[in-house]
Amino acid sequence: MPLQQGSARARQRTVLLVGIAVLLAALVLAVVLASLLTHGRHEVSPQMLKWKDRGTTKNLQEVIVGRCYNYITAQHPELGDKDCLKIWESLKDAFIYKNPCNITPEDYQPLMELASHPIPCNKSLFWSKTNDLVHRYTKSNQNFLTLEDTLLGYMADRVSWCGDPSAPGINYESCPKRNECESNPGSVFWKMASKMFAEAACGVVQVMLNGSVEAGAFRSSSIFGSIEIFNLDPDKVTEVHIWLMQNIGGPQSESCSGQSIQRLINILEERNFKIICEDNYRPVQLLQCVHNPDHTDCRLCTNSSAIP
Repeated sequence: MPLQQGSARARQRTVLLVGIAVLLAALVLAVVLASLLTHGRHEVSPQMLKWKDRGTTKNLQEVIVGRCYNYITAQHPELGDKDCLKIWESLKDAFIYKNPCNITPEDYQPLMELASHPIPCNKSLFWSKTNDLVHRYTKSNQNFLTLEDTLLGYMADRVSWCGDPSAPGINYESCPKRNECESNPGSVFWKMASKMFAEAACGVVQVMLNGSVEAGAFRSSSIFGSIEIFNLDPDKVTEVHIWLMQNIGGPQSESCSGQSIQRLINILEERNFKIICEDNYRPVQLLQCVHNPDHTDCRLCTNSSAIP
């Protein structure tokens, strides 16, 4: 009898040891698999796509969140209820780990909803090929707002970003240009933001165009010509004022009677807008003259002309 009991205990110990060994082996295997999966997800892949434009801005999160807080606290405290961290997360989710040529408007929809805010009537100022001048003007005259003066535009101005299916999901080396693929993160973002900015416009709206561009001041392929102009609401917008600005000293490639401006006027009239076009809108021209006060174009007797 004692011999049988000892034999039974031995068998129990063997079964227990085998069970423990199997459990340990399973745990080791699970750890190894987890390590391999984690390693594969975070290691920078040599297969990351290479593009022709600059890569994602370094410290992008800090830039976006910092600009957001500055905008809603120092510049527009009435927007203090905006959640800057949620805004950053919605921007990141729109592109991280995604093919940068397959971005859709739906990717940015949560961001647009979180960052949108009302635009006061008579303040919307659109532009094309006048980037530096138009923003110098809005800095000196706060009666007008460009897209870059809204929260969305302010956060994203002169910043770039794109993702990549490979780890770490963000490409800091290069991003695609528009001519490489149309549906890249930057193009889709600015098209959506521009559409929303135009839809919000009301009252009298302004557009500043460059009359010194040889190819013509109005281009149907521009953001203004292809998106903003067609998303202005005739039921909300009473007039469109065109400010056709020429460089101090020229060239004077186009005036309000020019071919491309007439094409723009025709498009606006077909959409039932009232239009006023003015060559060298004087308040903006005076700002141009700050850098060249002695030029003949800057004499007080210089007259601007308006075409109703």
